[in-house]
Amino acid sequence: MKKHLQTQFSNRQYMLSQDFEIFYYSDTTMIQVDAHTHNYYEFYFFLEGDVSIRIEDTEHPVSYGDILLLPPHVRHHAVIRSVNVPYRRFVFWISQEYFSHLLDTSPNYAYIMQYVQTFKKYLFHNDKITFNIIQSKIIRLIDEMKSQRFGRQAQIPICVDDLILHLNRTVYEQNHPMEYSEEKTLYQNLCAYIEQHLDEDLSLEKLASEFYVSKYHIAHIFKESIGISIHQYIIKKRLAFCRDAILGHTSISEAYLMYGFKDYSSFFRAFKKEYGMSPKEYKALFCQL
Repeated sequence: MKKHLQTQFSNRQYMLSQDFEIFYYSDTTMIQVDAHTHNYYEFYFFLEGDVSIRIEDTEHPVSYGDILLLPPHVRHHAVIRSVNVPYRRFVFWISQEYFSHLLDTSPNYAYIMQYVQTFKKYLFHNDKITFNIIQSKIIRLIDEMKSQRFGRQAQIPICVDDLILHLNRTVYEQNHPMEYSEEKTLYQNLCAYIEQHLDEDLSLEKLASEFYVSKYHIAHIFKESIGISIHQYIIKKRLAFCRDAILGHTSISEAYLMYGFKDYSSFFRAFKKEYGMSPKEYKALFCQL
């Protein structure tokens, strides 16, 4: 993780901003914080550490990629079990006023908040691929907030709203697994399936067996719907997810294997063709910017 993204830990439990605050903590000297509440929403994204989170009277073990949402006035604190492992996490605070502003824009921003308050379920598990996408959005937001780039005041709220909406969508889709109903088109089902299985075999033969149609029909309907072959679409999707993972500080060698490329040379050629530079050059350019 970039050093300049890190925040010096403080046990402050009130907001200085009227809207939102976000922190990246990586602590080797542990400070135990007593159980507390606050009057804002807190998203907690766990990265590393030997800790659990106690919420009201229940202790929740956490692992990499877990997200917690702690609404206002819910008592909680971290239980530090060992100081042998750095304690790393993102913490994202949103005021009730800013949440009300989002709610006025669209009720879709409120799904996760309402779900947590209704069912008292605060913890959400994520696989590594899902969490990499979330992490890349968090890092871009922190980068923007710490930068002096032109337009940052306009860009920051866009990044915040995008992150919050993405978290709502992620939890909604976890609670409503996609059902391939007759009403959905084959093209829509294919796109959804591909995005959820980028790390697996996505050959025409495999897709044909999953959807019980001929591979020639799949190829035809995909070309008709989007204007490129299904193979080209899969490559573009895999490259986009690799790019986000790399910018989220997953190693290049791990990223290309994670999203279905069999070897580095084929990934390298495809990446350079798509983005005009090598993965290392792309990552270096982003870090420089």
